[in-house]
Amino acid sequence: MKLHTSFGMNPRLVRMFMAEKGIDVDRVEVDLFAGENRQEPFLKKNPAGQTPVLELDGGSYLSETAAICEYLEELNPKHPLIGATAQERAETRMWLRRVEINICIPMVHAFYYKEGYDLFNTRVHCIPQAADELKVKARKGLVWLNGLLQPGKWICGDRFTVADICLFTYIDLLRNAGQPIPEDLDRLQAWFDRVAARPSADVSLFPMQPMGMRG
Repeated sequence: MKLHTSFGMNPRLVRMFMAEKGIDVDRVEVDLFAGENRQEPFLKKNPAGQTPVLELDGGSYLSETAAICEYLEELNPKHPLIGATAQERAETRMWLRRVEINICIPMVHAFYYKEGYDLFNTRVHCIPQAADELKVKARKGLVWLNGLLQPGKWICGDRFTVADICLFTYIDLLRNAGQPIPEDLDRLQAWFDRVAARPSADVSLFPMQPMGMRG
């Protein structure tokens, strides 16, 4: 297998997921800033023009982070990051969906529409006037989660999961791009610091990550 990867939250999510599970595959670096992901031959691998993409040994391709992580977990069930039972898997997917909808998606769209506008306005439909309100929506999601987090626990309680990885990768990048962790969210900050201390947080950083956006 080969992982076609790049700078960005979703590629790092998959790299961190793999690092936690001890999975090592060949990597191909895709230059987003040169628009390599929006040109051939990359578009033959993923017509959506997005990273990451997992190239399978048979010559087919998987994209979308959740699909890639699900596939890798099925092949490597030890140290489960989605779940070892049907209930655990359902709970992880539930929380992953909650953090994506309530926090991650509004965060990244706010970035596209404001701080990242010069790069993304020709690649996605940007709505600059929505940026500040999306930041408010994401902040409300963080406040909500802060009230639910228990000291020393993860998003799914005792289990460190892909939901933690997902939220961490978004916060870690965007906290340096106009969306810092609110100072009064002590539980969220403690959770973030514990994720950041995991070895996978360092090894998953991309070598071409722009200065000023490195967590």
